[in-house]
Formats: sequence, C-alpha cells, structure tokens
Amino acid sequence: MSDCWLRVSISRQQLELLEGERVLQCYPISTARNGPGEQEGSGCTPRGRHCIRARIGAGQPLNAVFRGRRFTGETYSQALARTYPERDWILTRILWLSGCEPGFNRLGTVDSMRRYIYIHGTPDTEPMGVALSHGCIRMRNADVLDLFDRVTTGTAVVIDP
Repeated sequence: MSDCWLRVSISRQQLELLEGERVLQCYPISTARNGPGEQEGSGCTPRGRHCIRARIGAGQPLNAVFRGRRFTGETYSQALARTYPERDWILTRILWLSGCEPGFNRLGTVDSMRRYIYIHGTPDTEPMGVALSHGCIRMRNADVLDLFDRVTTGTAVVIDP
C-alpha cells in the first residue's frame, strides 16, 4: 500500500486511511481536550504534515498496556483500571508520529516526536468523537489494530484542524 496515507480531522474527530484520494477506511477518534496546537507542554494535538516514525507493539495482544513505549506485560481490564485510576492508558498498538514541517511541528519546542504524539488504542469505555486526550490521537483497540496492519513506517499523516 505504498500510496496509502492518513488524514486526521480534529473538527470531525475522524481518521481516514486513503489510497491516493480514495478513502479505504474511516475510523472514529478522540484528539486533545485542549484542541489543536503544536507547543510542547500544551496538551494539544499538533497539526500539519507528519509521518509514522515508528510502529510499536506488533505481536502483542489486544488491550496490551504500554508505558514509555514498552509493553508492561499487562492486559487492560476494569480491575487494572481501578488499581491505577490516574493512568492515561496507551493500549494495543502505538504509531509514533514525527512532524515534517521544521518550525511548525518539527524541531525546537514544537517537535511532535519529542512531544511523544502517538496514534494509539485506549480503553473501549472511553468515548470516540469527543476530544478528550492529552495530545495524542486515541482509537478503539480493534480499529488501531486494523490500522497498524495497513500502514508502514514512513506513511504520511496529515492532521487538519
């Protein structure tokens, strides 16, 4: 799928997988509660041209828990959520984004990769279509698993307001 790319719409809270201009799949998402923005520490979802810098979690189970981009050995459950109520859950797979526009979403205090901006799974109890994340792009676990298997490192990602 060399012509595939991703379009993220913050206003519509959806992510599209495209081949050229043809939409192959559309997924509901949740972007940042603080809206769009590139500044480090803002808790905002960065805009503009990005690419997938790394694909993390291949072969791990659905609902695998990640901390610091490493599988913890845990599988998300309601009991685990009650034990760690403060965690911002990163589950199933991680697509780590890198900005492609120096001064806007790459380098300095606006660098998406250094901000650890991901497309990742979240507990299925979390609503989609509502901006609630801390900057990342959250997806249903089954959806992020499907997407992960359809993209490669280097896949283009465009995030629109």
